Amino acid sequence: MIKVTEATATAGALKRLSDEGVSIWLDDLSRKRIESGNLAELVETKHVVGVTTNPSIFQAAIGSGEGYEEQLADLAVRGVTVDEAVRMMTTADVRAAADVLRPVYDATGGRDGRVSIEVDPRLAQNTRATIAEAKQLAWLVNRPNVMIKIPATKAGLPAITEVIGLGISVNVTLIFSLERYREVMDAYLAGLERAAEKGLDLSTIHSVASFFVSRVDSEIDKRLTVIGTDQALSLKGKAALANARLAYEAYEDVFGGLRWTALAGAKANKQRPLWASTGVKDPAYKDTLYVDDLVAPGTVNTMPEATLNATADHGDIIGDTVTGGYAQARADLAAVEQLGISYDQVVQQLEDEGVAKFEVAWNDLLDAVTKSLNSKGVDGE
Repeated sequence: MIKVTEATATAGALKRLSDEGVSIWLDDLSRKRIESGNLAELVETKHVVGVTTNPSIFQAAIGSGEGYEEQLADLAVRGVTVDEAVRMMTTADVRAAADVLRPVYDATGGRDGRVSIEVDPRLAQNTRATIAEAKQLAWLVNRPNVMIKIPATKAGLPAITEVIGLGISVNVTLIFSLERYREVMDAYLAGLERAAEKGLDLSTIHSVASFFVSRVDSEIDKRLTVIGTDQALSLKGKAALANARLAYEAYEDVFGGLRWTALAGAKANKQRPLWASTGVKDPAYKDTLYVDDLVAPGTVNTMPEATLNATADHGDIIGDTVTGGYAQARADLAAVEQLGISYDQVVQQLEDEGVAKFEVAWNDLLDAVTKSLNSKGVDGE
């Protein structure tokens, strides 16, 4: 049994965050973290109630080889393809993590205790392949608390509707723009309506919409620095929070409307906003900026472990820091636009880069696993 006496002293801010209605998810996973008991400890002592993964996270975990040696050797002996090997390893980790989180899932009626796994990023522009991959991943993991991550590309939108309509819970990822976010919410509602037509139990279907934060500041701050005026420099560090706050306003609008009311009557669940990319990339900013300043009920904040620990140590959780700031958020984004920085161009660039980065990470992972399989195959002959 893990002692929790230290948690009451060090995780006070995390408890306050949780009490404000923010679900704390860990943005990381590895076999070592699971088998060492670290994930279970974070659940018990740091208020972690979910886990998110992405191709970059798996590339770092499996690329190191630590904890995967025996499975890699078995896969090599079987002569499986590298794609199958990667799927066997990643789904095994997600399945094991889902088992660790299962008590949270049961206690929250499926709201939390979730573990996300992403479709192959090379399929991001292919609707039919994304749907097929999502179905396959749900089958492979075979846990009720899995969430399948689908990127919010144009091709991803109809896939979201189809997969939700099949009763599979979805984490929509790589959302940067307010317009695309509204399209994501529409795709979710359409999926629920399709599921209802099939007679599925809507209360079992959950979804989060992962709205990326820090990358917006990284790109816009870079452009503000190039402009270099006092006005431009005064706007640094404001765009990402403004964008996220206006996303929450859109969430309140959509899930307060008549279309949602009909679905809520059928016991459907709201698609919660999830703040992603919450690790601060500019050392000039407080390392808990995207936690302290994005507190709102009914949201999820998925954090790298460094951000989780920083929040536990010195997070400043003072209550809702979102809903009163819509007018200022609009003013901040308008001021950025007035300096000649195109919001639409920035968010499209970030989406394209996000898909590309995950694809690069996935290809790096495939290369690393290929080398491991070849090595172990030779050794086993």
